[in-house]
Amino acid sequence: MNRLNLHLVSDSTGETLEMIAKAALAQFDDPDVSRHFWPMVRSRQHLDRIVPDLAENPGLVLFTLVNPETRTRLEDHCRHLGLPAVPVLDQVTSALEAQLGQEAHGRPGRQHSMDDDYFRRVDAIQFTIAHDDGVAWEDWEEADIVLAGVSRSSKTPTSIYLANRGFKTANIPIVPESPPPEALYGLRHPLVVGLTTAPDRLVQIRRNRLLSLNEGTQTSYVDEDKVKSELQYARRMFADNGWPVIDVTRRSIEESAAAIIRLAQERRRKDRSVDGVSKPI
Repeated sequence: MNRLNLHLVSDSTGETLEMIAKAALAQFDDPDVSRHFWPMVRSRQHLDRIVPDLAENPGLVLFTLVNPETRTRLEDHCRHLGLPAVPVLDQVTSALEAQLGQEAHGRPGRQHSMDDDYFRRVDAIQFTIAHDDGVAWEDWEEADIVLAGVSRSSKTPTSIYLANRGFKTANIPIVPESPPPEALYGLRHPLVVGLTTAPDRLVQIRRNRLLSLNEGTQTSYVDEDKVKSELQYARRMFADNGWPVIDVTRRSIEESAAAIIRLAQERRRKDRSVDGVSKPI
């Protein structure tokens, strides 16, 4: 299989372009790809500086450039070098223009502007970091989501991902020997979600964790019967309280978070329906 040079050219941080490229590449089996990342390309001079690398490493060029002069110059360079150049957002933007009845503004990095949504995400991240692993449970009522699960069930990374999506998220470890605070059972505003996983997978993750810390693995922390008992205890708690449960065994962090966000949106729709209000989410 040939090696592909993939050039990602953006007039902003390039985060959107990287996500699109990653999603597309995931459809192929172990592609041999060398990424060349060019963010914040907003001037003719900057663009001209990357042309030698395009010539030295020919491949596919994906770009998100809204300035007409800059993108035309990139397309001219690529045409001269015989390289395919794909404006990845053009079709979506054109479709939105047709449906919304207005032209796109063409402002670089506008999705990263410091608007209300930006500050909401910042607040969510700060809240989530301050309420990891059962800390500051007195503030849980302020959370949007509370994740509960046994040790190493992906609570923290999932919480951080949700925070980046704007959800204030707290999490609490479920330990049979140390029950959670009573406040967990009386929460009204947050959506409480239980995380569970397969016992064998959890044992493997815990063993790897101990090995990374240079600690012995002859402990109840990785004992299969003990782990099964922990998971059963947690599942009973989830069922007794009517909390929705997400099995993270075969889910990535992004997939688990997407399932949780869907639950939060469904709950919000139900609440609005009860209040007699119908608004888009």
